Amino acid sequence: MILPLVPPFTLETAVTKVRMAEDGWNSRDPERVAKAYTEDCRWRNRAEFITGRSEIVAFLTRKWAWELDYRLIKELWAFTENRIAVRFAYEWHDDSGHWFRSYGNENWEFDKNGLMQRRFASINDLPLEESQRRFRWPLGRRPDDHPSLGALDL
Repeated sequence: MILPLVPPFTLETAVTKVRMAEDGWNSRDPERVAKAYTEDCRWRNRAEFITGRSEIVAFLTRKWAWELDYRLIKELWAFTENRIAVRFAYEWHDDSGHWFRSYGNENWEFDKNGLMQRRFASINDLPLEESQRRFRWPLGRRPDDHPSLGALDL
């Protein structure tokens, strides 16, 4: 078992923590993702308020039933001892085949064991033509050689 990275964060551990979160979300496995959070974790995701792992699992199950072929890139924005700020973008389509790129920022706070205890996300959606997509790797983990958000100028 890999132990979680714990605060206080360094640049290296913050970057690794962000990539681990990205990898988890790209798995689209709600149970796996929920394990990165405390049992009583509090979220604000858009206008939805979520508390605890069971609500996280329910939320992510609904999310990935709607946001199909989901692919995400996260990038470190800033960090302190037990907090990390990220920016992200993800691409997905609905069941009618309409594509979107969702952009946002997240603020994370971790407990002493490295589990996220608070997550605040602000997200905006941009409709895309299929030809405008930039995240075209096979579903799952983003390949290490795929460009970052900065390299994609997003």
